[in-house]
Amino acid sequence: MADVTCLHSKDEVEGFCRNNPALHVYALGDLDDFFWPHTTWYALRESGQVRQLVLTYTGQHLPAVLAYAERPVGLMRDLLSDLLRVLPRRFYAHLTEGLADVYAGEYRLQSHGGFHKMALADRSRADAIDGSEAVALTAADVEDLLALYRAAYPGNWFMPRMLQTGFYFGIRRGGELASVAGVHVYSRPYKVAALGNVATHPDHRGRGLATAVTARLCQELLRSWIECVGLNVNADNRGAIACYEKLGFERAADYGEYTLEAYR
Repeated sequence: MADVTCLHSKDEVEGFCRNNPALHVYALGDLDDFFWPHTTWYALRESGQVRQLVLTYTGQHLPAVLAYAERPVGLMRDLLSDLLRVLPRRFYAHLTEGLADVYAGEYRLQSHGGFHKMALADRSRADAIDGSEAVALTAADVEDLLALYRAAYPGNWFMPRMLQTGFYFGIRRGGELASVAGVHVYSRPYKVAALGNVATHPDHRGRGLATAVTARLCQELLRSWIECVGLNVNADNRGAIACYEKLGFERAADYGEYTLEAYR
């Protein structure tokens, strides 16, 4: 008999996610005290065991719902259907392929395309790339970061508080920030990190800066005893995928991203 419940135990969430850390790297990172206050966790249990997990994160300007399904995917459909009554009227969603229609009757869906989840599988590749030109960024660099994102990545999910992790790195050209790589989530206690907000100014693309700055970020994460490094990337962004593969990342799963707004 399946049972839908709200989880409040970090240990229970972690126990489920550790079975597939590449798929659930964001969830593992959000167990950290830095992110935990912004999270709500829903689970579908069978015979007392968690079989599917949905995370709602409210630490951004738009709430996010992460639903990466384990097999059988049908159980995630059951969980999402049950959660229709508690979800916000407008939110951003990560959904395993084939699940978006669960919302069709209640929400207007705007698709942002297909995405790959990738995980760092060959650490030697990142170590072999010279990232010495990249330097750590701090709160003093916020305005330069925002200017770069306006020019290169206006749809970013950067929040200045993420600089507190210590894992944002940049490369400058002529005194201006030309390329940056950072994290969406980072947790030393849980030994996971998800790369994010990687961008290069249009005037400096095609020169290997993204590869160098992301290599430096990976090197520093691994030096801090991070065991699982993951990321999400648009499936159509061949240049970014090639960059990540050069750094040793491999495709782990596919999903879609959507903005959802209730009809009423």
